[in-house]
Amino acid sequence: MHDTFINEFRNVQQAVHVNAIKKGFWDGKADVEDMSHIHLGAKGEDTARLHNNLAMIALVISELSEACEALRHGNPPDNHIPEFSGAEAEFADAIIRMMDLADARGWRLAQAIVAKHAYNTGREHMHGKKA
Repeated sequence: MHDTFINEFRNVQQAVHVNAIKKGFWDGKADVEDMSHIHLGAKGEDTARLHNNLAMIALVISELSEACEALRHGNPPDNHIPEFSGAEAEFADAIIRMMDLADARGWRLAQAIVAKHAYNTGREHMHGKKA
């Protein structure tokens, strides 16, 4: 079961990233081969790539903020895909942005989801927090 999820998720993740490249979202970003002009950060990651990662994570947060706004307004149908609610569409946007970044960086998002879910099943009720 997990292998099927991982394989399908990875296929979609790759397709999402390829589409983002085709649509110009990676043009001129900090993924060029010659990074000699970039200063390395404290952990050795170039600062332009780190900045790009942080900016892209901020875009994920903005999609989740849009989901909050949709819910605040009664969660009406989405303007672009009206068969789904605004919250559903914005959650999809957030996941698409995460998939895009993960594929660009070679991060194993599907495997991490499976591993984190397995870890969470063994945690105590509400992870030990009070309600």
